[in-house]
Amino acid sequence: MKKIISTLLSLLVCIHFAFAQPPSSSIKQWQDQKFSMFIHFGGIYSVLGGVWDGKPVIRGLSEQIQAHAGIYSDTYANLAKNFNPINWNADSIALLAKAAGMRSVVLTSKHHDGFCMFKTTTTDFNVVDATPFNRDVVKEMAEACKRHGLRFGLYFSLIDWHYPQASPISSHNSDYITPEHHEYNKKQVTELLSNYGTISELWFDMGSQSPEQSKELYQLVHRLQPDCMVSSRLGNDQGDFAVMGDNQYPDYSIGVPWQSPASFFDETWGYRSWQKRGSEDEKYKEKLESLIRVISRGGNYLLNIGPKGDGSVVGFEKDVLLKIGTWLHKNAEAVYGTTADPFFASFDWGNITSKPNKLYLFVTSAPADGLITLPGLEGRISNVSVLGEQQSLSFKQATDAAVITLPAGFDSEKQIKVIAVDVAEGYKVQPVHILSSSYDHIKLDEHNAYNYYSSSGIDYNSNYQSTVKQGWTIKPKHKGRYQPAIQYTDEEKGSIVDLNVNNVTTTFKLDSDRKMKYKPDTAKIKWGPLYITGPYSAGLGGLNGSADKIDISKPFTKDTDKPWRSVNYYKNGQLIDLPAGMDNAYYILQNINAGKDLIYAQVKITSGDGIIVLLNGRQLLINNNPGKAASVSHVISLDLMPGNNQLLIKVFNNFKKNIPFALTHSIPQNIYIKDLEPLTFEANELYPVSLKLHDPASPHQTLKLPNLEIWFAKK
Repeated sequence: MKKIISTLLSLLVCIHFAFAQPPSSSIKQWQDQKFSMFIHFGGIYSVLGGVWDGKPVIRGLSEQIQAHAGIYSDTYANLAKNFNPINWNADSIALLAKAAGMRSVVLTSKHHDGFCMFKTTTTDFNVVDATPFNRDVVKEMAEACKRHGLRFGLYFSLIDWHYPQASPISSHNSDYITPEHHEYNKKQVTELLSNYGTISELWFDMGSQSPEQSKELYQLVHRLQPDCMVSSRLGNDQGDFAVMGDNQYPDYSIGVPWQSPASFFDETWGYRSWQKRGSEDEKYKEKLESLIRVISRGGNYLLNIGPKGDGSVVGFEKDVLLKIGTWLHKNAEAVYGTTADPFFASFDWGNITSKPNKLYLFVTSAPADGLITLPGLEGRISNVSVLGEQQSLSFKQATDAAVITLPAGFDSEKQIKVIAVDVAEGYKVQPVHILSSSYDHIKLDEHNAYNYYSSSGIDYNSNYQSTVKQGWTIKPKHKGRYQPAIQYTDEEKGSIVDLNVNNVTTTFKLDSDRKMKYKPDTAKIKWGPLYITGPYSAGLGGLNGSADKIDISKPFTKDTDKPWRSVNYYKNGQLIDLPAGMDNAYYILQNINAGKDLIYAQVKITSGDGIIVLLNGRQLLINNNPGKAASVSHVISLDLMPGNNQLLIKVFNNFKKNIPFALTHSIPQNIYIKDLEPLTFEANELYPVSLKLHDPASPHQTLKLPNLEIWFAKK
């Protein structure tokens, strides 16, 4: 996964919100939590425990049993009379979280069923007024967390299956929020942020809000509690931190604060009485390794428990958490107060966290030769040892790497061990990917960049991996003065960017620059027939099949028999409508023969709610439709190789009834050049370069610079 684009300027302006994040100190405090407890506890679904009418409901998640079992709304609401969790003890759960090494608790204040686990004036469908328990669960948990030194956050579902003016139950949960429902949500959020003390984070979930609705809720939260962190599932890029997909553990660099939410079992978050739980030791190792993966990449790990309907914690989950806590107690210094792995490489043996003068190596699978190599480490190592053990390990240092020898009998299979590497005077890690050239120029673009990602989208189902920053390290072959220049197209025109070279930032707008026209030898380019397959059930991100050397005689995916269809009637630039349901995608294949030469050509592609463009299997563009316009067009540069080229386009539909599509190759081939101030480089020295948007509408907004190139030419 380690391995994104512009709508009309007027559209961007209309959705560019003033984005006022919490203070940096609050963000850092949130990031330093590292490990937190998620609690899915509801007044009805926890009592049912995944069972309806005496039978296990095997379809869907158990906290959504109302939808998956088809329970009438009045029947479901009446079940609240059975909720009397005599074993609920907020203090014991807070103490369990502490013993597990967790620094905060996030509790479901209201899930999709609309049942409120707090006293509210907006509805009597709440734990105080509708149940014999007659106690405010949110209040009790908030007070317990405060007593025991834990931070306290709340989950809040944006959809509500009980509220009459809300959208009805759907199969996808990305429902529109009606104006009445939006006002209802705001009243409940106001209560939660006014009546329960300090809330560290508000974890919004599901629904498909308008940009204005997301903005209003975001601003409401920060008006009531400026330090409260907001999850990105609020939608429309309005979150303070990015939330990965459920049980997703990214192996790429993320350029914003982020979190991975995880359940004990992929099948459910709420209590499921008939869940097959398996081995405690295997689950402990699985969740501990997940925690390590997340923190080594700079994220927070939010691990869920689902208490029973009587309020007690499932023994299996409690025991696993206590085992994790025992390990964390021994290895705490390698987890808390650390930052992400500073190496630009992955390691088969495990993961790394860091401090200014120390590296921590989490060995989950010891190398067969007993050697751990740290490439590009600069800095004098003073000691290497296993945390919690007195023995020092032997090591060797060279100019390009450090090699650590594991002791005889070192075993990390039963218990993950952490090796501490002390570098008393600090260290640097040389980049793995260094760009140089035997010529007097160096070209940088999105294909040779080290990307920093986030998650962008309107709602959960239209999220995609956005690129928020690009980085390079250049190594000039010759000493002297170099002329930097930015080459771009109409796609990037109007963007304002920050270019940082050797820690000096220059801000400029891509506009009113030198214009050159390029006329490709169109006689040499042969545009083959257009082929289409679909529709497929899909989100915006990812592909249903492989983009490598597509064979039109075979289905695009292995699990369907949908053929590629030739669109013989299609003409250059023709706008067609492809019928589609919600979360549907089509794939369009255009074969392009460039003859015997390398040819550069620009095309314009029109789509609907989202698009991915690939040339010969390499992604050129991914973008959504943040303003929900009827259509969006992009200009894309194609570097055509000699012979046949395959242009694959995925077009995505979110809520509309069709997907507009057009491919136009008879467009002006405009190229613009912005010359920057000359720079002096030394030969064979390393110079960091980075590019990001200046003052983006949101920290999650993608760069939208697919055709931009940065050139350094020796004068």
